[in-house]
Amino acid sequence: MNKFQTLQVVLALAIFSANASAQFVKGNEAVNTSATGERLIEVAPLPRTGPIRKSKPCLAQAGCHAGPWHMVETRYGLQECTEVYAREGTCRKSSYGTTKLSRIWVVKVGGQWLQCQYPDLGSKCVKVFAPPPTNLPYPALQ
Repeated sequence: MNKFQTLQVVLALAIFSANASAQFVKGNEAVNTSATGERLIEVAPLPRTGPIRKSKPCLAQAGCHAGPWHMVETRYGLQECTEVYAREGTCRKSSYGTTKLSRIWVVKVGGQWLQCQYPDLGSKCVKVFAPPPTNLPYPALQ
């Protein structure tokens, strides 16, 4: 293998590693592992009262979603959802790394649910359940 081929292999591995590690948020308390190795996933709860609780969700395949996609770890892995709550039908398989979309990352840190601009707790994050306008997220094309 010549130097150019070696460089191509190293570059390909670096790109693959970057894509693979970017598909989760380090420090997300919503993702845990049991003593038996089973993944335990928690999703943001619906508010106890209010319009969200009573509203019909926008299904992922329905074409009604106009905002940024919420990247949520679910029992099916990382998914793009129309809402932070990941209700049945509101999520689809993640296209992160292959399709550029406006995205927000939903994570749990310190017992609170946050919406972060990138899959990094150091990015701009806001509390999901804070009163408006302090709960307005910072989506980014990714």
